Amino acid sequence: QVQLVESGGGLVQAGGSLTLSCAASKSIFIINGMGWYRQAPGKQRELVAIITSSGSTNFADSVKGRFTISRSNAKNTVYLYMNSLKPEDTAVYYCNALYMGTQYWGQGTQVTVSS
Repeated sequence: QVQLVESGGGLVQAGGSLTLSCAASKSIFIINGMGWYRQAPGKQRELVAIITSSGSTNFADSVKGRFTISRSNAKNTVYLYMNSLKPEDTAVYYCNALYMGTQYWGQGTQVTVSS
């Protein structure tokens, strides 16, 4: 099993920045892929960004050019750097890991962007 613990959410004004962290209980070097999803009230959970074990990344069109994802194998942590935040980025952000064919989720962290 993999436990994931997110941190770094909060309240920020539009145009501001936040960094989310996701600490994994296993070495992320062996985890196939890790990523961030978000769920806004009344909406389905959607992919924000993913990073594979080889370092390849993919982003939702809505965040391309504004968000960056990176990983620290030494710290077993994945980061989501969010810049130029917009009110529509407001959501609960969840860390996700795919390990041995099983999806694991963190508890979520709230990001609120005020206009």
